[in-house]
Amino acid sequence: MSTVDPQIQAMPVPARRLMLVHAHPDDESSQTGATMAHYAAAGAAVTLVTCTLGELGEVVVPELAHLHADRDDALAPCRLEELTKAMAELGVTDFVRLGGDGRWRDSGMAYDEKRGVVPAKDVHDESFWRADLLEAANELVTVIRDRRPQVLITYDENGHYGHPDHIQAHRVAMYAVSLAGIPSYRKDLGTPWQVQRTLWTAMSESMVRTMITQARAAGESDEFFDSFDLDSDEPPMMSVRDSDIAVRIDGYPYAARRFAALRAHATQIPADEFFFKLQDAPPGPMWEECFRLAGGLPFDGPEADDVFAGLGV
Repeated sequence: MSTVDPQIQAMPVPARRLMLVHAHPDDESSQTGATMAHYAAAGAAVTLVTCTLGELGEVVVPELAHLHADRDDALAPCRLEELTKAMAELGVTDFVRLGGDGRWRDSGMAYDEKRGVVPAKDVHDESFWRADLLEAANELVTVIRDRRPQVLITYDENGHYGHPDHIQAHRVAMYAVSLAGIPSYRKDLGTPWQVQRTLWTAMSESMVRTMITQARAAGESDEFFDSFDLDSDEPPMMSVRDSDIAVRIDGYPYAARRFAALRAHATQIPADEFFFKLQDAPPGPMWEECFRLAGGLPFDGPEADDVFAGLGV
């Protein structure tokens, strides 16, 4: 005889199910916070998979500097607590770490001679960058088959800006999406599930240009902002042509929640961060969270405002 409460058993599964695969705590709030809040508020099932606990993250709070990896190496529990607070702000209740808490460690990063982000020379043996790709993908296959998302969001092949953990998250997510839908593959990992659409996070050229313009108008000085020539025909660093954007989510209605989530990651994001000074900006491109189509069913038109558009859910 079943011991499952029949009321729980009868609870309907949300028709729309979205999964996001991010590298560290805070990545979800800075890149997809408004999207997560938007769909959570609309009743969709939103699942966040975080691949590490960000053990090598910076610590911007002086009194907590002892948590840094080169001292007490005790940042992970703090970042998990921050992640929990951020998810409460976004209204997301389903958030897991790939393989369980601490399965893979933050890999850190270094800079090349052009200030580009590259893997560090000395990477911990248990770092995510050194994870066996199939082993990590199988962990995600289990989650995909259990949650059954129609849409999965992750990074592009460069991890958006070159961080090795972001690149690895991309590789793991793309591999897992393929494996999860194969009926004969690892039946012990759950019932096969085919993700209908895969998206990559992106920053549109128009949004980044707007941000740079507003930063300069506010008198902010930053190596990134100062180095770009607004008269150039090339997209600013870390942005893509607007024509490459497949879907834009208007984050303006959820700006307060997104900023609250960002503030929850207090060890990582300074309270005086320039970004916070833009929170009173009017609606416009700066608030959009943009995505590129990376696989699965295309959108009906050149640009959509719903990640589920055309999927029949």
